[in-house]
Amino acid sequence: MTTVLNINVDDIDSQFVESLKRDFAHASVEIRLQEQTDAASAFTDAAFWKAIDLLDWTDEGDDLKVVEPLVTFLSGLPISHIYRFSDLLSEKLWHLDTRAHAKVFLDDPDEANILSVDDFLYTRCAVVANGQTYYEKVLKSPDLMPPDLTFEPLLYVAMEAYKRKTGKAFTPEHAYNYETFSNKKGWEK
Repeated sequence: MTTVLNINVDDIDSQFVESLKRDFAHASVEIRLQEQTDAASAFTDAAFWKAIDLLDWTDEGDDLKVVEPLVTFLSGLPISHIYRFSDLLSEKLWHLDTRAHAKVFLDDPDEANILSVDDFLYTRCAVVANGQTYYEKVLKSPDLMPPDLTFEPLLYVAMEAYKRKTGKAFTPEHAYNYETFSNKKGWEK
């Protein structure tokens, strides 16, 4: 016998999974995810940059206030959009993870050619946080990479938005590994 269940992904929680295990203990499960296809429901690259533009730099010394408008906006969207934001962020950070972009740090005589993987990641976050135009300039011209600008809080925006929306912890599988040295091709000599 085949049973078909149509359920919104947002409604799947540990209780639902446990009930499936209990009620269908010896069954196999086939999962099909059906994305909504209308353009209004898609979280596009353009939507990502519009969301980044919500960062409020008027309270630049208070990182929580800077990210608050973005967190609030994302927490009002479908969960799939929060995941998509996280994936797009990981992709942008990954593209900046190159030897050429790290050169500004590697050539610093005060640092003795030692690269702080965290500082380099947080600098890449700052490049993204400064918007699409700045990001694209730095991506194309690695020598424009800022040596003393960081913005670590960008990494936690999707986590906080998800927690506000669901009350649960956000444990994403990013589309790209954005940790320093993950872009193998970008670090080839």
